Amino acid sequence: MRIAKIFLMALIVSPLMGSTADKVHQSKLLQYDKQIDGIISQMTLEEKVEMLHAKFMFVSAGNERLGIADVKYADGPFGIREEMQPKGWAGLGWETDKATFFPTGSALAATWSPELAYQYGTGMAREARLRGKDMILGPAINIQRIPTGGRTYEYLSEDPFLSSRLAVGYTNGVQENGAAVCLKHFALNNQENNRGTVNAIIGERAMREIYFPPFRAAVEEADAFGAMSAYNKVNGFWCAENEILLNKILRQEWGFAGMVISDWGGTHSTVGSVKAGLNVEMPSKQYLGQALIDSVKAGKVSEEIVNLRVREILRVRLAIKAIPEKEANKEMTSQPAQQKIAYDVASKSIVLLKNEGVLPLQLKNKPIIAVIGANATQIMASGGMGAGVKTLYEVTPLEGLKNRIGDKAEIIFAKGYEPVKFSWGRKTPEQLEKEKQEKELVANELIKEALEMAAKANVVLFIGGDNRSVETEGSDRKDIFLPSGQDELIRKIAAVNPNIVTVLTSGAPNDLNVVKPLSKALLISWFNGTEGGNALADVLIGNISPSGRLPFTIPVKLEDSPAYALGNYPQGIKKADVFAKLVAETETVDKPKDEASKSNDPNTANYSEESLVGYRWFDTKNVKVMYPFGYGLTYSTFEYSGLKTNKEKYGKDDVISISIVLKNTGKVAADEVAQVYVHRINPSEEWPQKELKAFSRIPINPGESKTVILEIPVKNLQYWNGKKHAWDDDLCKIEVEVGASAGDIKLKKELTLK
Repeated sequence: MRIAKIFLMALIVSPLMGSTADKVHQSKLLQYDKQIDGIISQMTLEEKVEMLHAKFMFVSAGNERLGIADVKYADGPFGIREEMQPKGWAGLGWETDKATFFPTGSALAATWSPELAYQYGTGMAREARLRGKDMILGPAINIQRIPTGGRTYEYLSEDPFLSSRLAVGYTNGVQENGAAVCLKHFALNNQENNRGTVNAIIGERAMREIYFPPFRAAVEEADAFGAMSAYNKVNGFWCAENEILLNKILRQEWGFAGMVISDWGGTHSTVGSVKAGLNVEMPSKQYLGQALIDSVKAGKVSEEIVNLRVREILRVRLAIKAIPEKEANKEMTSQPAQQKIAYDVASKSIVLLKNEGVLPLQLKNKPIIAVIGANATQIMASGGMGAGVKTLYEVTPLEGLKNRIGDKAEIIFAKGYEPVKFSWGRKTPEQLEKEKQEKELVANELIKEALEMAAKANVVLFIGGDNRSVETEGSDRKDIFLPSGQDELIRKIAAVNPNIVTVLTSGAPNDLNVVKPLSKALLISWFNGTEGGNALADVLIGNISPSGRLPFTIPVKLEDSPAYALGNYPQGIKKADVFAKLVAETETVDKPKDEASKSNDPNTANYSEESLVGYRWFDTKNVKVMYPFGYGLTYSTFEYSGLKTNKEKYGKDDVISISIVLKNTGKVAADEVAQVYVHRINPSEEWPQKELKAFSRIPINPGESKTVILEIPVKNLQYWNGKKHAWDDDLCKIEVEVGASAGDIKLKKELTLK
């Protein structure tokens, strides 16, 4: 595309795409280069190329002759995948490969805790090493651009700052405990529909300010050893052969010294890929096998390029101690220490959205509690397409309630609805009609049973939401409505028993227009891992106060979200004005006459919302939301006061130090998450209404006050200057806004950047 070419040429001629004042990160992997010189000098071309592609489904080759071990990959960012056949996807049926199912990405993000992200990483690393794995294919840190994204549950947040802090914690936790991370998916893998063919068209500033920060932070601050190239194209070039992404930005600008592997089946060329910076083609050798040897011999690729790609692999191989095969898989993967981490994350991730005084549950008079909903017994460790966890155990919500309540209440259960089941292949119209009729019969029986249970109960716990077949890799949801007729079911339940507590076990936003008014209390408990049911029960009965905060905005309706509101997703709607905007921003006037019609291509994703992702869009456009980013209640209340800063005017190298007094004015201990947003008052550039720039999770006892210090380096307030192709200052007046969410600002103060 013409626009993509113009944009990329502008990048190529820029000096170094970052602030010229910033020193390039120096990776500790570089310490192995002298040793690597000696290794490479002994290798034949064929041996070198053998390291640049898959050996097995999740293994790439070392060099047995020189004592270089293979690199073994552990699939799944929220649990170590079971042992699989060398050249297939089927499991081997072992017992020792049962792993801990850690809460998925959005659950981890809901903790708003880099410390818990670090612990999460340590747990993942321990289990990977017990299994003899070198590199974990995670964390998954793409920005949640669309609420319907098939992997929204796997990713962290709609906000780059929150995602960055958690990505750094996760990466450090893994790499300080003997394994390497593989940051994924670099870059802009923000949808699953057409992910293997879609071309993300995006402006340079939005890419730098919104979509890159988690990757950049994990590289520059945590020295990430690995990265995975995404399936899609960015501005016209496949990610696995994108010179700008892999060499110019990742390596030269950020100082990444490790290895880049392709997503499985995401390699498209030989010469382009190896020159652009791809190290390993997975899970085949179609392009970086014999074809690469032939290309070197034909003079299309220099052997120096091959040497460089091998060097980058060897750096990681030498930094990560290989586990001999005879020492791996001897102990059960899932162990109490990791299970405790899973519980800690789960218990601190649950978000209380609404509470009309019904929580915590009162058990004094041995109430009858009707637990209604298939998700009360649904396993979330696997399902749908993509990586799952063969977990040692998974405590469901119903099991957790029984574990924690015991004989203090009578718990009765009704399934209520039939969960969505993932199916492969297409069905005939006759099959679909027959299934529809059968489902209607089953649904009527389930509803009848649920209403009978609800009528008997003192309180109804409605356990709804999605499952791993609804939110799945490989496809996006068509909408965000609750599946399986849950809205209609809760309406009928409310008619016989209005005392409803709704728990949504989802990894992404749902439409809450029906359940919110019908529920006395409303919570999100995520795909919350091995200990999810116990954590949920502890919150419901008040053993702990809920303390999770939303890592994304919940819209009133899907169509309010930016990519949907602009017609950018699903692709093929209202596209003509998108290209006009992109052309204007790249300062070209020679737009081809047929460009607008090309923009209707379902394989073209236009990010014309630019930086207005998530709450940035809703705040800037003044669009009402159901629940704002950062929102979450506790069983206590908090008072914010005493906002002070260390100065009134700040230079570019200063750090804004903000102090507030936070008091727990309630009756129970609870965690508050204080959030600092920055609003520009008189900027020279366009900005969102406000942006998250600092946060802190603070545990406080009832009646206790704490002084909380939050810091914002002024350099973190820079913007990407598209004309200079560098970070730049927009020195203006700003307002620091401190609050409990993007929609609940408690304190404000005006400052000056000079």
